[in-house]
Amino acid sequence: MDFIVRIAEGFIGMFEAGGETFIGMVTGIIPLLIVLITAVNAVVKFVGEERVALFAQKLTKYFIFRYTLFPLLAVFFLTNPMAYTFGRFLPEKQKPAYYDSAVSFVHPITGLFPHANPAELFVYLGISAGLTTLGLSLGPLAIMYFVTGLIVILIRGVVTEMITVRMMKKQGYLDEE
Repeated sequence: MDFIVRIAEGFIGMFEAGGETFIGMVTGIIPLLIVLITAVNAVVKFVGEERVALFAQKLTKYFIFRYTLFPLLAVFFLTNPMAYTFGRFLPEKQKPAYYDSAVSFVHPITGLFPHANPAELFVYLGISAGLTTLGLSLGPLAIMYFVTGLIVILIRGVVTEMITVRMMKKQGYLDEE
């Protein structure tokens, strides 16, 4: 009988934990996202969507800026997860690659700019604790993370865009070029 009671308590406990997580999101990340989305949309309206779109088009004309500078600006200014909304200014065939680049950069930027993704700070601090224990500077680590992150997001963006374009052509969403 005790075995059945433990199973029932564990089953209900799983849903209680899920409910606590949900309440944490409702009182934490969801209001933050709503305010960020509202603020970004207000800035876009004040500046003018056409101007913002034109700036994005100019900035993303070349793949090297599209998959380095554009995600860097988005992650730096909008932070994670709001940075992904910058993809709305890109053509459909580039959106998956932009997302891949942006989501891959939210950790490497943390060493230099912790505000960009404070949830990832524990990973950086865990690694940097070893260097601090050895009496070594954290500057080179942060810079290597940042530069390596830029290289990785460039590679991921280019490869993902190539895959996306190939799949879209195969599915008939893009004309053969």
